[in-house]
Amino acid sequence: MAKLLFFGRLGDLAGGIERTLDLSHPHSVRELIAVLEASDPLLGSALLESRVRYALGGMIVDAEALVEQDDELAFLPPVSGG
Repeated sequence: MAKLLFFGRLGDLAGGIERTLDLSHPHSVRELIAVLEASDPLLGSALLESRVRYALGGMIVDAEALVEQDDELAFLPPVSGG
């Protein structure tokens, strides 16, 4: 199962910081967001915001990166502060 992690306000929108998805084949980050958006349009649109970053296995990737079974994908909201 692929592990999806949602940080900051994204975790609030997702109803928790972690979800798992059983992937029968690799999916792009964009495809996984579409799957999430189908059941939760508010979360899906938040994940597509231009300032949200994606980390696959601890490395920042773009929306075309492929996620496979047993991968960990984190959704990182914009960070602010001073």
